[in-house]
Amino acid sequence: MTFNSLNDLYKKKTPRSRSSYNESVKIFPGGISHNIRFFRPYPFFVKKAIGKHLIDIDGNKYVDYWMGHWALILGHSPNVVVKKLDSQIRQGTLYGTVNDISIKLGESISNAIPTSELLRFCTTGSEATMYAIRLARAVTKKRIICKTIGGWHGFNTDLMQSVNYPFEVDEGVGMTGREGDFVESIPFNDLERSIKLLDSVKDDLACIILEPVLGGAGCIPAEIDYLKGLEEYCKRNGILFILDEIVTGFRFNFGSISTSYHLDPDLITLGKIVGGGLPIGVVCGKKEIMQVSNPVENKNKERICYIGGGTFSSNPLTMTAGYATLDYIRKNRKTIYNKINKLGDMARNGLTKIFSDFGLKIQVVGMGSIFLTHFLSNDVKEIKSASDVALCDNAALTRYHFSLMAKHGIFFLPHKMGAISVAHNETDIQNLVNATGKILESNILGTKH
Repeated sequence: MTFNSLNDLYKKKTPRSRSSYNESVKIFPGGISHNIRFFRPYPFFVKKAIGKHLIDIDGNKYVDYWMGHWALILGHSPNVVVKKLDSQIRQGTLYGTVNDISIKLGESISNAIPTSELLRFCTTGSEATMYAIRLARAVTKKRIICKTIGGWHGFNTDLMQSVNYPFEVDEGVGMTGREGDFVESIPFNDLERSIKLLDSVKDDLACIILEPVLGGAGCIPAEIDYLKGLEEYCKRNGILFILDEIVTGFRFNFGSISTSYHLDPDLITLGKIVGGGLPIGVVCGKKEIMQVSNPVENKNKERICYIGGGTFSSNPLTMTAGYATLDYIRKNRKTIYNKINKLGDMARNGLTKIFSDFGLKIQVVGMGSIFLTHFLSNDVKEIKSASDVALCDNAALTRYHFSLMAKHGIFFLPHKMGAISVAHNETDIQNLVNATGKILESNILGTKH
């Protein structure tokens, strides 16, 4: 089977999705409301999601490893969340005032993350990172923020720098061009070069914000010495150290990766898992920093850093779903994390072996329950940064993910890492490895073996 015939097979299986996409482009730019959700020839349209499965409007069923942008650690529509939402929705969807359930979710987060002495809820991860760097500037009275090359912190303007390759080019139009004047980008997992760049701006540097695992840039874990080195630099120079754990929070353990790595971040941003499948963002951190946003004690508006807010912040549906999710994970955390982390190891090891058996040079990166296969090229021998990912054979990755979806009913959003949920099992991972073997046997990827 050629890749073109695979494309034809997909079209034959998804005629209603094709029709819906043709209607969608008349309403939405590009036919989508989130840029990364488009893939060629067109995305399938989902009508239902249960457990580990997505079911499209043509009736096709897919084992899902995208899992709602990696947010659904309990799987799609878990009963423990659905039952609580069913009860809450009858009592109201949006109060526009305070509610008790927000206290329960807030306490769950604070009890799990020692540095979360105070927190604020918002509605998206982009908001959370925007507020975190605003707090850093307010507290330090400095202007420059530092991020890593390839680091993704949402669509807020200040952090839309050096996200995509080539990293020195502006991330699209519509910005003034001056945002980069107050942003320094450092190489991921290269402490020596990072420190040299930081030294050049440290007198006006408010914070370093980074993902402990690069998510959108390729599922690349930060080396522990890199994280500790940056944290030490921050503490030595009066700079705030911020971990963006929107992806990693509650993914590897019940709380923050900072606990496992013995880090002491000043601020942490959360999202995804803590919303239980509903929209959320969280900025949390040390009391002396978060208090700058306190409008009750800081009556002089010139002393207040305005964060949080938004019509739907702390809404009762999200609070209910988030609390139900964290409460269930807390009560079953040993079983849950042992299972999904074991499945992650099984996926990485199984995929590495099957590709090796066919003589292909790949690297399956990730940790815990997240993973991604990179097709190495003559220009890159090891994946340590977003720059390495950019030099891989990414066309082969596209063909691989599309082949899994069209032929085998296994869904990865093309080019994006997979996330394993409680709903997955060992059979699913073995099926993924077996499907990969069949794809390699057919040589549909266009790689030599």
